[in-house]
Amino acid sequence: MSSHTTNTTAPLHQVDENAYFNSNPPPKALPQHIAAAESFINQHAAANRRVVLITSGGTTVPLEKQTVRFIDNFSAGTRGATSAEYFLEAGYAVIFLHRQFSLLPYSRHYSHSTDCFLDFLYEGADGSVVANPAHQEKMMRVLRKYTDAKRRNTLLMLPFVTITDYLHELRAVAQLMRPLGPNGLLYLAAAVSDFFVPPERMAEHKIQSTDATDKLRQGPTTMRQEKREQQQQQQPSEGGGGNQKQNGSGKDGAQPEEETFDNFDSSPAVPRSKRLIVDLDPVPKFLKNLVDGWAPEGMIVSFKLETDPGLLVHKARYSLDRYQHHLVVGNLLSTRKWEVVFVGAGRDDRWIRVPINRRKKTISGAEELVGAAERDRSTGGGGSNRPLDPATLPEGEPEMEIESLIIPAVEEWHSKHVESATTRNGGASASR
Repeated sequence: MSSHTTNTTAPLHQVDENAYFNSNPPPKALPQHIAAAESFINQHAAANRRVVLITSGGTTVPLEKQTVRFIDNFSAGTRGATSAEYFLEAGYAVIFLHRQFSLLPYSRHYSHSTDCFLDFLYEGADGSVVANPAHQEKMMRVLRKYTDAKRRNTLLMLPFVTITDYLHELRAVAQLMRPLGPNGLLYLAAAVSDFFVPPERMAEHKIQSTDATDKLRQGPTTMRQEKREQQQQQQPSEGGGGNQKQNGSGKDGAQPEEETFDNFDSSPAVPRSKRLIVDLDPVPKFLKNLVDGWAPEGMIVSFKLETDPGLLVHKARYSLDRYQHHLVVGNLLSTRKWEVVFVGAGRDDRWIRVPINRRKKTISGAEELVGAAERDRSTGGGGSNRPLDPATLPEGEPEMEIESLIIPAVEEWHSKHVESATTRNGGASASR
């Protein structure tokens, strides 16, 4: 019998997993991250503490093996970093799997501030560095929370960069969380790439923007150059009409010269043969693997971001039905800081919204008009099953962080998950 027989009988998602991880090498830091995560999880499992794995930020898709160019998304990691702070306040230990250089818990209050961090400081009379009095109260509050998390070792931060890094890290940490059983929570807030360039089609070196080095380059390339003759199709012949072009020839029969390309050429007529054509494959969907094999007893929360209000709940419900996990948090790009919708199996959709009285005042001062259309629909936890109209919201961000409402609701959901598992397992105690 062939040695490949077992692969043909394995579930499709398992076959995809094996193929992907066997052909996409792990990040160099994975062994160190595994060791750190294992020690962290063991510590908090012994303390009977719940552990949440939060994924945060976007994933890059490299176009070269020695990466200069890559595809990215807009995610700064705001949702994940903010959620981590509220999970820590709720008593969880947090593994923060984040995009390198994205927002981090606690330092997020300053690292991406509209003010330079140095504006929060000034030089004291004795030459010391002192916090600006106007910001001292908030800085002290944030510092104390950060120091407490470090002292109790309740926050472990693990970075990633590429989509492949992310998936290797996610699989490894999720599998380490198995001993936690239902006390493990996976909160998948990262903006994960849907497409990638397989290694065998990836350029080794920087993709060139001109043909100056064509005779020197060797090896595979992400770029496919389309020859001009492929663009100029031969016209059908009807009795040998004199106006017909043959194989791209001009009226005198000569082949047209290839247009030159210059990075500073402002002409919109860029030859198609000089365009960069990137051939992307879909990233396998590993949420089913997560549910069935990587962390089968943990509670799994995924996020669904859409721009079309008419698709949001439908896509969230589709994801839940397809992967059979526990909760999808849906949000719209235009209102993601104002509302989300919880979509869970066997439960009514639940909209969570920033209360009207915590929305910022209007520039005109007509505060009574802010959110007036939603007054009967939103009290921060219920209301209509329709998304908010962005036109009813004030400019800027809300006065309160919506994560302060999301995390208690997720914690409540997780508690029910733990209680249900406890009942099935014959009354083992639930942790906090």
